[in-house]
Amino acid sequence: DSCQTLFTSGYEKGQSLSVPVAHGDGNYFAEESTLDRLEERGQIAFRYVGNPNGSARDIAGIFNETKNVLGMMPHPENAIDPLQGSTDGARLFSGLVQALS
Repeated sequence: DSCQTLFTSGYEKGQSLSVPVAHGDGNYFAEESTLDRLEERGQIAFRYVGNPNGSARDIAGIFNETKNVLGMMPHPENAIDPLQGSTDGARLFSGLVQALS
């Protein structure tokens, strides 16, 4: 959802990524008031397309309040080389490297 962070600056808002999900039972859940607060503050980093695990509001990743910490369930480290079937995760890491350089 948000593209103005060091984690997401390499992506377009609304862009679909191909990133492996290495679990079938983990999902994000919280009270409705918490979900509303995350939405209002723009702390939802990524959403699933086709929500494979029933995650609340299709949430695949969230930021802390200052957006310098990212927690996510898909595995971008498994999408950094063409041999893995996708390089969509590489931009997340290159954004971090650029921000810290």
